[in-house]
Amino acid sequence: MHLSNLLFLLQNRFLKTIFLSLMPIALFGQTDFEVPIDNRVDDLISKMTLEEKLGQMNQYNGFWNVTGPTPKEGNAKEKYDHLAKGWVGSMLNVRGAKEVRAVQEVAVNESRLGIPLIIGFDLIHGYKTISPIPLAETASWDLEAMRMSASLGAKEAAAAGINWTFAPMVDVTRDARWGRVMEGAGEDPYLGSRVAEARVHGFQGLDLSDPNTVAACAKHFAAYGFAESGRDYNTVDIGENTLHNIVLPPFKAAADAGVKTFMNSFNDLNGIPATADRNLQRNILKGDWNFDGFIVSDWGSLKEMIDHGYARDKKHAGELGLNAGSDMDMESYIYLNEIKSLLKEGKVSMEQVDDAVRRILKVKFELGLFDDPYRYCDEEREKRVTGSKEIQEGALDMAKKSIVLLKNENKLLPLKKEGQKIALIGPLANDKNSPLGNWRIAAENNSAVSVLEGLASYTGNTICHAQGVKLVNAIPAFHEEVKINTTDKSGFKAAKKAAKKADVVIMVLGEYGFQSGEGRSRTRLDLPGFQQELLEEIYKINKNIVLVLMNGRPLVLNWADQNIPAILESWHLGTQSGNAIAQVLYGDYNPSGKLPMSFPRSVGQMPLYYNYKSTGRPGADGGDAGSVFWSHYGDEKNSPLYPFGFGLSYTEFEYSEIKMSSNSMTIGSQIEASVVLKNTGKVKGKEVVQMYIHDQFASVTRPVRELKGFELVELGPGESKKVSFTIDPELLEFYSANRKWESEPGAFTVYIGTNSATKRKANFSLN
Repeated sequence: MHLSNLLFLLQNRFLKTIFLSLMPIALFGQTDFEVPIDNRVDDLISKMTLEEKLGQMNQYNGFWNVTGPTPKEGNAKEKYDHLAKGWVGSMLNVRGAKEVRAVQEVAVNESRLGIPLIIGFDLIHGYKTISPIPLAETASWDLEAMRMSASLGAKEAAAAGINWTFAPMVDVTRDARWGRVMEGAGEDPYLGSRVAEARVHGFQGLDLSDPNTVAACAKHFAAYGFAESGRDYNTVDIGENTLHNIVLPPFKAAADAGVKTFMNSFNDLNGIPATADRNLQRNILKGDWNFDGFIVSDWGSLKEMIDHGYARDKKHAGELGLNAGSDMDMESYIYLNEIKSLLKEGKVSMEQVDDAVRRILKVKFELGLFDDPYRYCDEEREKRVTGSKEIQEGALDMAKKSIVLLKNENKLLPLKKEGQKIALIGPLANDKNSPLGNWRIAAENNSAVSVLEGLASYTGNTICHAQGVKLVNAIPAFHEEVKINTTDKSGFKAAKKAAKKADVVIMVLGEYGFQSGEGRSRTRLDLPGFQQELLEEIYKINKNIVLVLMNGRPLVLNWADQNIPAILESWHLGTQSGNAIAQVLYGDYNPSGKLPMSFPRSVGQMPLYYNYKSTGRPGADGGDAGSVFWSHYGDEKNSPLYPFGFGLSYTEFEYSEIKMSSNSMTIGSQIEASVVLKNTGKVKGKEVVQMYIHDQFASVTRPVRELKGFELVELGPGESKKVSFTIDPELLEFYSANRKWESEPGAFTVYIGTNSATKRKANFSLN
């Protein structure tokens, strides 16, 4: 094709600019697409003004109806002008192929260089089709299922124009009072690391330029999950040992998995707001870990450093943030407005600006946005993909795998499929909104399958439904509270009547979907509202109760554990919630989930976690007879009600003793620890075989045990399998007193079993 004809076809000003800039290369036989991305980035940066560079470091929230008229006045008009000038690098919360194309066209067609936007969104556990909350997904311990869940969520979101998700959240947390436990992978750094890898691979796929993928974001860097007293946004004060051995490993795993972006956290860490933490961002992440993506601030966290009492004003906040390594400013407007004068004063450098811009542009090139800015803007694909059979089936599969069976006395479950009268009671039993959980911004209200609807698909039994306790403000806005009634018990009468006539009572209780999540910290971990009273009143009438829990965090369930024969932890399971729960209740799916967080006996135990240290006066529950001088409570056991890794099945599994290939190893060698697992029950089932290791003595005190491996095994009745774990010196590494990751010679104990409290053990040494 003649060159002039080709240029005529390149109507887009941006494509024309890039084509012309690369024309000498093209004339020598190398196409634009064959030029290394780093070269393309450098070439583009050389053409950018300072304002255009700062624009790439600026992210705005959606600020007008993009398919409507252009803003004519006010803040929206100013932001629109910035977009048209190329002073905006990213937007968030703009969604839908048509809407995204509209803002992308402004950036590409009206700005001087036509640099495309990267469109961000909180794709936490699904887009319109909602999967289980991340804590629930982690309860599956099924890494491939979690990878697929993230992949399907990315596919649906990408079809709606989104190309960047603010997930996965990889914060380790030990405090169930903190509402955002629902958004992460629980209390363990090893499990959290494996989940981080799975979700990054799911979101980003094998090729980020594939229009079915999105760039992932590891957040919140760092230690947000250790907010004091479990109160969101609160201060964090932890030692170097905890930071490196507990907090950072999942972030490192995400970086090693190729995550393209990081988000810093709201909290200060040991007196320094994370947004201004140079050690975290420049030394560890960009230095030690060689992370080559970019860091985005959390919403307004740059200007919030003023509220922390760390920055004098916005200008000072911009200086602190950029010097520390924070590359993109989310909704503070500070970089765009303040960096120019800071450069003149020599308080930040042009090298820092160029480094930030280079990182941002590189991700955009990797997403393929420069080759086709509208690759995510296909309205026909959006219609075809959104809510497709593939995505709905994936959500159902993930939901079933996330359910944890906590108790099942006398094999009350699974239920008989015919001939029974079932009373379905509880404020969440027929609710279609709460099961979606928090962080489901794109989902339609009331789009979940309720438990009542799920059970109704089984026609052999008679179901009588009674709410018992009403919801207050059942469909709130994202920022509003929802409560389970504390003033109206008028529904108790109908619930009691239904229970009296029933063979089995299913009670669906827990937290409403918006009672956990960001800003939803709690000082109590019981069943909210009148639910506990309702449960006890129904128990007086009919003790044949199955308690189905919907919640976003561990709850205190002492009374239920002592009295209720069957308890199913169902979390907030998303769109297919009711179908998943019904299939588990009726035994069409055998539950295999295991808890990713310890369930407490009392909120006073918080923070609670299995990998604690023994202290100088350890003692087991009960202590030494007649002595109070050991680490314990006077009014409660130390141990959790349900330990980390706990979960039952409709079948039974038998473990052999641990067999070691050798009882010692040296640097450069490895040994094998194995057990034989046997299904001794009557139905097929899955078991998560878990390996924990205790380093008996070291240069710093070590936990009583740490998860170091697990395998999900499926066995038919009577079937056996040898399950083996390889132990090498690398597996034994920790952040030592030498302030580096290393393994030290010494004595070790390995535990293999069904949860973190297993007593099956063997010893070995590293020489």
